[in-house]
Amino acid sequence: MRVCFVVQRYGLEVNGGAEAYTREVAEHLARLPGYEVACLTTCAINYQTWKNEYEPGVTMLNGVKVERLSNSAERDVDSFNKLSEKVLGAAAARSPLSREKEEEWMTKQGPCCPDLPKRLANIRDDYDVFVFVCYLYYTTYFGLPVVADKAVFIPTAHEETPIHLGIFEKMFTLPSAFYYNTVEEKELTNALFPSSLSKPDNGGKGGVGVVLPDGIDGEAFKVKYNLDNFMLYVGRIDENKCCPELFKYFAEYKKRHPNSTLKLVLMGKPVCEIPEREDIVSLGFVSEEDKFSGLAACRFLVLPSKFESLSIVVLEAMKSNKPVLVSADCPVLKGHALRSNAGLYYSGFLEFEGCVDYLLEHKDIARKMGDNGVVYVDNDYSWDKICEGWDRLISKVAGE
Repeated sequence: MRVCFVVQRYGLEVNGGAEAYTREVAEHLARLPGYEVACLTTCAINYQTWKNEYEPGVTMLNGVKVERLSNSAERDVDSFNKLSEKVLGAAAARSPLSREKEEEWMTKQGPCCPDLPKRLANIRDDYDVFVFVCYLYYTTYFGLPVVADKAVFIPTAHEETPIHLGIFEKMFTLPSAFYYNTVEEKELTNALFPSSLSKPDNGGKGGVGVVLPDGIDGEAFKVKYNLDNFMLYVGRIDENKCCPELFKYFAEYKKRHPNSTLKLVLMGKPVCEIPEREDIVSLGFVSEEDKFSGLAACRFLVLPSKFESLSIVVLEAMKSNKPVLVSADCPVLKGHALRSNAGLYYSGFLEFEGCVDYLLEHKDIARKMGDNGVVYVDNDYSWDKICEGWDRLISKVAGE
């Protein structure tokens, strides 16, 4: 079985959720007997500029043949933001602009790589199936139509303004099959694009396998960073991840609980301002060993994001036997909490405060929630089950 993934960025240096997810899936499929796996992508590492940083050409990375093409232009951030204000404003008002204007937005959204659709046309007979990741980028929008009859589409869809652009209505009719990372993603896609109901899919039982690495040591982590009683945030520290709201809620919580020793520890690249407080500790990028040791050491993971299509870190926290605290405004995160009985969800500060108090004060129940999370991940997010699901869907598309 010859499978080619198509994604906007790919590589060890790429830390984005959808891109890191793509690499994990590709590498695991490449280990299956009879599979040859490739990835067609761009030379970009930075999703904000799409600057060409990798060398163009073909390399091998952990069993996957990676072909990178140069982008024709970097993103002009100011110009893009001005256009986004118009285009997305119209989409939010459900009065979309012309197709030409929306496609102009998609081109500036990037990564602008006109050679990629051309390359797909040249190699369409070299692969049985092409897997496109993320609806939001140039590589999928202009690439998928070229090989639609062989395409499996992973939308990574969640409720946000861009998904209501008119240009996506036709795009979601094109693929031969869909792969959904969660039940909530499938439900949203089916509701917004009814034609997707007639296409084969995986039933929303998707995602990644979660495996804990060796060398996890929560106590050593506490000593290394001089930490004890803390909740942990892992991921890009960004307004789009609702981090400013988290900082505001945490500060208000500490104001209302002046004797609390609780700290908020952050792991990830900061792209928004972090308050200068002794009880907010930003560690920046950390090693995988430190990440999982931090999960083992924390009281619970907190994720305020309202826009997630899977959230690998929530699954990693559950596998680490820790409860999670997530936004009730994100259907995917709330769904994880409800199905697993391994987390709480909040809407607004008072619910945030109540959930934090509950997790801190009810240690036995928090431990039971951690145990529930391990069972949930082991049942639904092992690599054996993930790869079996992929093999069934790929075989169906290739057979048809």
